[in-house]
Amino acid sequence: MSKIYYTKTNHKFLARFSIHVMTKLFACLIFACNLFLLNETFSQTISVGAKAGISIPNLTSSSSDPLNNGYHSGLGPDAAVFGEYHVSHLFSLEVSAEYSSQGGKKNGKQALPVTPEIAALFPPGTAPQYLWANFDAEAKLSYLMIPVLGKFGFDLGSNSAFRAYADAGPFVGFLLSAKTITKGSSNVYADEAMTQPLLLGELSFDSTMDIKSSLQSVNFGIEANIGLAYSFGEHSIFVEGGGNYGFIYIQKDKADGQNRAGAATIRLGYSYTFGQKSSHQKSVKDPKVFN
Repeated sequence: MSKIYYTKTNHKFLARFSIHVMTKLFACLIFACNLFLLNETFSQTISVGAKAGISIPNLTSSSSDPLNNGYHSGLGPDAAVFGEYHVSHLFSLEVSAEYSSQGGKKNGKQALPVTPEIAALFPPGTAPQYLWANFDAEAKLSYLMIPVLGKFGFDLGSNSAFRAYADAGPFVGFLLSAKTITKGSSNVYADEAMTQPLLLGELSFDSTMDIKSSLQSVNFGIEANIGLAYSFGEHSIFVEGGGNYGFIYIQKDKADGQNRAGAATIRLGYSYTFGQKSSHQKSVKDPKVFN
């Protein structure tokens, strides 16, 4: 069966490395916050909220290995709860817990790995590098991601309730579930042109396989978004689009392929802000200031 896997890497090392890098990047974001505080008087506030939408995931690879290539995007849910610390009127820090759908699809002709057991069925030295079959396969992965994002935003006019923003930062992801779903029936062929059938008839590929134990439990990467928010009092609603990309190959075993996971996202959200407005906002927007 066609599976989704990773290079062999020590899990504990990946976890320590991800936490180390996240700590360093978070320190850099804190330093950036301090720079803003030097020049802007602002009463810091905290917002909490939730956002949800769709994930458009895919599996990518820079290798020419047919086990790695041929994936296209699917659809899945994406949702998060978050807290945001407003350092200034222009800059804030957001930390969230995000459920992210990842994976990819293959339809039609695709390669199958030749295991030692299968190779032993051929005369010595004649086993093909890959077997080939015609069926559909989908890798469905889900992660708990913890992004730490630096967010820059600005009002669309001095008295506008609309605000545009962009954010970016690192994330560490923890694998929650992973399975492959295959459908269809096909003969198995010894050549890519599918002219050398190995079976007397077609083989059913209808199967669902749990592959979580074959995948790395930790991923690390970057997330970025752009959005538009509308505020009314302490409340805000927003729409944003963005994406995430993991830097680590998801397969444990290189022989099974080398892919990285990532997804585009489109989300709607709501947030509530605690605390006072900035003195700058009051001087411009609150008519009571002029009384």
